[in-house]
Amino acid sequence: MLARIEPHPLSGSVPAIASKSMAHRLIIAAALSSGTTHIVCNTSCDDIDATIRCMAALGSRIVTVEDGYEVHPVPKSIELGILKAFQGVTLDCGESGSTMRFMLPVVCALGADAKLTGSKRLAERPLAPLTEQLLAAGSTVEFSGEFPLTVSGRLRPGRFVLPGNVSSQFISGLLLAFPILPGTCEIEVHGRIESRPYINLTVQALKMFGVDVAIDRFVAPNGVDEITRFTTSGSGYRSPGEVKVEGDWSNAAFWLCAGALGTDPVKVTGISLTSAQGDRNVLAALSRFGARTKRASEAAIVQPDNLHAFSMSAQDIPDLVPVISAVAACCEGTTVIRDCARLRIKESDRLATTASELNALGAHVSIDHDSLIIHGQSQLMGGKVDSHNDHRIAMMAAIAAVRCTGPVLIHGAEAVNKSYPDFFEHYKQLGGCVELSEE
Repeated sequence: MLARIEPHPLSGSVPAIASKSMAHRLIIAAALSSGTTHIVCNTSCDDIDATIRCMAALGSRIVTVEDGYEVHPVPKSIELGILKAFQGVTLDCGESGSTMRFMLPVVCALGADAKLTGSKRLAERPLAPLTEQLLAAGSTVEFSGEFPLTVSGRLRPGRFVLPGNVSSQFISGLLLAFPILPGTCEIEVHGRIESRPYINLTVQALKMFGVDVAIDRFVAPNGVDEITRFTTSGSGYRSPGEVKVEGDWSNAAFWLCAGALGTDPVKVTGISLTSAQGDRNVLAALSRFGARTKRASEAAIVQPDNLHAFSMSAQDIPDLVPVISAVAACCEGTTVIRDCARLRIKESDRLATTASELNALGAHVSIDHDSLIIHGQSQLMGGKVDSHNDHRIAMMAAIAAVRCTGPVLIHGAEAVNKSYPDFFEHYKQLGGCVELSEE
């Protein structure tokens, strides 16, 4: 799909969509719990659909209702005393890295003989050292770098060790698997944890289903490195009856950044100002850029002011980098965004595609090792960009169009369906001029 956007400021109010990060976690917990759970979730997307598809393949019955989903748990095996997974089942993870990295430990904990499959790009995203830990704990995982990935054998409870500089999804996946294992489990994470807020989301989701995670921090024997230990027991998931998926800060960030780049305020409703989501730090970043931010009850408002550059780390907020870079491209001065290594293993090499597609619009962005160097200017020219089948690159280009002098053409604009199918409808709702057509 081709999106043609005529430059125009965005203004007004738009509701936040459901957090797909939290939806993944709650759907898995509900499907593995003791009873039926009503999940209030105001929107869906391709990634959420992938997790629903996988849990349904394992035997959960998930019914779409007016305000979300009714999730019936995976059938239990009376003979074995564990949750029963279908043997020989195939789980299609689509393009969702979260789905694949969460389902892999869960399938191992269920003791299923299963195949995991998905897109070609998903197969390229790393799974070690998670797979090494699963193998050491009794599961068999066979993966050649191309799908399908095959799993058999049942995971043993015990101690798992991971470095902190790997995907936080590995830690979250193990934590989601632990409650269905018979015994106490712990993860020792050595060093500073990347994207720590996403693990906090997992702990929050587990608590909603009656699972407590003890977290301890201490200094490693070398006296230098930090170790974080997550411990939980195989007490099982207990359905609370109803849970609600909170609003998504990652996608709200696009509209808030549009407010910083435009001429009038943009308001996003339905977001929690005390959320564990790390991407709520978009407000702090925009304040540092010089935009005026306001917090209201379950809402955030951003309006423009004199924007100026600053330097920041992306270690805990990697998903914000594309749209923050679009703001930086229109600021006075040079912005440096550090600690972007993990962007290379997203839906695209997001370090490269953020730079190349902003440059295609007339920005001045370069890459220095794992940092983006962005030389700001008052306006961009517009032009043609390629989404690289990456939802955040497509949406970044649409927000950058606010400050362009000419039209922006986004090839592969359907990539937004991965996380935000209504993105262009909401873009129009805020006054944007978008024309969609087939390529």
